[in-house]
Amino acid sequence: MKVLFAASEVYPFMKTGGLADVAYALPKALRQLGIDVRVIMPNYGDINVRYKERMEKICSFSVPVGWRNQYAGLLYLEEDGIPFYFMDNEYYFKRNEGSYGYYDDGERFAYFSRGVLESIKYIEDFKPNIIHCNDWHTGIIPVLLREHYSSDETYKKIKTIFTIHNLKYQGAFAKETLGELLSLGENYFSEDKLKYYDGISFMKGGIVFSDIVTTVSDTYAKEIKTPDYGEGLHGLLNEVGYKLYGITNGIDYDLYNPKYDKEIDFNFDENNIEYKCKNKMELQKKLGLPVKEDIPMIGIISRLVQQKGFDLICSVMDELMNLNMQLVILGTGESKFEDMFKYYANRYPNKVSSNIFFSNELAQKIYASSDMFLMPSQFEPCGIGQLIAMRYGSIPIVRETGGLKDTVHSYNECTGEGNGFSFTNYNAYDMLYTIKRSIDFYNNKDIWNGLVNKSMREDNSWNKSANKYIELYDKLLWGN
Repeated sequence: MKVLFAASEVYPFMKTGGLADVAYALPKALRQLGIDVRVIMPNYGDINVRYKERMEKICSFSVPVGWRNQYAGLLYLEEDGIPFYFMDNEYYFKRNEGSYGYYDDGERFAYFSRGVLESIKYIEDFKPNIIHCNDWHTGIIPVLLREHYSSDETYKKIKTIFTIHNLKYQGAFAKETLGELLSLGENYFSEDKLKYYDGISFMKGGIVFSDIVTTVSDTYAKEIKTPDYGEGLHGLLNEVGYKLYGITNGIDYDLYNPKYDKEIDFNFDENNIEYKCKNKMELQKKLGLPVKEDIPMIGIISRLVQQKGFDLICSVMDELMNLNMQLVILGTGESKFEDMFKYYANRYPNKVSSNIFFSNELAQKIYASSDMFLMPSQFEPCGIGQLIAMRYGSIPIVRETGGLKDTVHSYNECTGEGNGFSFTNYNAYDMLYTIKRSIDFYNNKDIWNGLVNKSMREDNSWNKSANKYIELYDKLLWGN
């Protein structure tokens, strides 16, 4: 079985969110299970030079972009046992920084999507049975495959899977994109094809034209069929429910392993969790917080945006400051939330450390040091933070939505069941009550150490999820 995994970002080459982690860890897990998976992504200008120097050029070819033909170079690199291909075009991908947010993103990813299909002609030892597309950036691939390649013997039997990582980001562009960039006729501007309000949606293309649609947790697969979470596509998602599956993401247990993590001060596992406290005290020193081993530390590592529930935190910050705890924040985002955390760090320097930037080293130290990890998201397709936190013995406090609901189960003091703390309603005081509840249990070391131990022993690796993807691949190819 041969699978070409197409994504706009892949760790360690380019990362803006959880998609990059999935596009690295899932192919790695699939290859370990015997699937020949290869990954293709754009060759961005700010990919680290240490990877650029190792890339080998395979070939160059032309990519149709509407009436134009644009240059494409195809580069190859094997990293961590995974074959990677990079689509090279300096005009589209050698930008100042980052992968998206440019005025011509529609053209850039129309080019990339068509280029993925064209590249198949030039990879000599690999003809995919399945193209696995991810989010809006590659959502148009199944459309182009059907329209422009269905009569070509090389492509006739190729099946497509489209994974929704976050439905909020649609890839919505003007109607003129159809002819100007995709060489598609007016007939595609219809409700049963690509039409999305007055324009078109690449995300909708992936949903309508792929053979199977997946999303990144079972609960999110149900939520996106409702008006509250469906981003205007809930009706369509109900129609295609027969081909919609929810498969919860995992994390790479080699990459996230407190026993061997080089970024943390003291390595540990579930058998010596006392070293977690040593990490906390080192981080307190580093951040200028009072060094106290018995004070609970709550970590937040996130984009500071409304979706992540920061308006809830904003509403009760004064009440939070009355609790016996320390709050450590890492991330960037909307200025109102950045400014709020800076303000409280200045006002309560013994309680709050606001780090309004991103550092992978500091992120790992926060996972290894914090006692709790706060994710009060408005919606969360899957979430990776809570999985990493549990791996490092940091007990998650989450709102019950999407993948947070699927992976975090509230502690029940009567039965001893549960691996974290959760609240249902999107309400600041429900969140505050849940935080207080977690602090109460933190002060009972027998219960708390049991919770930490249980969380660290859970299997949230890609093993289960990768096998579920293989079942879907089998279903596509052989109807099993």
